[in-house]
Amino acid sequence: MPEQLTPIEGIRRELQRTVAEYITGNRELHGGGGVASDSWFGPDSITWLIMSDWSTMIGGVESLFVQTLHPPTMAGVADHSNYKDDPFGRLHRTANFIGTTTFSSAAEAERLVKAIRKIHSRVTGTTPDGVPYEANDPHNLAWVHCTEVDGFLRAFQRYGSVPITDAEADQYVAEMARVGEALGVIDAPRSVTELDDRLLRYLPELKFGGQARESVRWLMFPPNKIGAQAGYSIILTSAINLLPSWARRKLWLPPRIPLVSDALVAPAAKGLMSSLDWIMQPSAEIAEMRAARSN
Repeated sequence: MPEQLTPIEGIRRELQRTVAEYITGNRELHGGGGVASDSWFGPDSITWLIMSDWSTMIGGVESLFVQTLHPPTMAGVADHSNYKDDPFGRLHRTANFIGTTTFSSAAEAERLVKAIRKIHSRVTGTTPDGVPYEANDPHNLAWVHCTEVDGFLRAFQRYGSVPITDAEADQYVAEMARVGEALGVIDAPRSVTELDDRLLRYLPELKFGGQARESVRWLMFPPNKIGAQAGYSIILTSAINLLPSWARRKLWLPPRIPLVSDALVAPAAKGLMSSLDWIMQPSAEIAEMRAARSN
């Protein structure tokens, strides 16, 4: 006999399928928020806490803005991806990568990393300024790794569901080093201080060139479906608000105004995160972890 749903639950289920399709490309969710017994991380990890939070969507968009400033990275994306023709493909692949490396078995994570490195081996070329690049170059890999870890961490600290301590922030960076080094990063940062220092080393290399400007325009105005435009507008504003001052200057953006952030951006972001929690319903393990940290 078909399950009898209340009107509100029926709406929630349909919204759940719509959100799942937008993020993963599949209207059916898998995994239920649990972890494999032999995963790289477990329920006690800070990685599991942060990567199960909706603030990762904000951190992910923020990291894409920052990544555009590195000419070899941007050239690799421009030359070897079809993000304009397949606007959500990169989002779906990122969601799959996060889900697999965070929650799936170690064997599945290792298979995915191996496949990505094989794809990266074909991503080679020359920047518009004539500089050769390779996606598997440890220096380029470190830039992408560090910008993503930094974005996810700071998004969680500002917009996430529960607070974490400075020691737990360091723990997250150290845990994520496992993913970075599996992909080919050499000596990945293992603390927030090391992460900040590593990012600042790239400043002389950063440039807001033509490929970067084109990518930023796309991030500002992607071809979202009408139903997703309001949510993405909040994510976009929150991501821009999250950018570090050095990145804002490089991207020709005005300085952040704390009062605007505190009064408008943060409440809107937290409201969206809460709405997504209601729609997608976090697992019992996640709910228990959050409740324990909130007390």
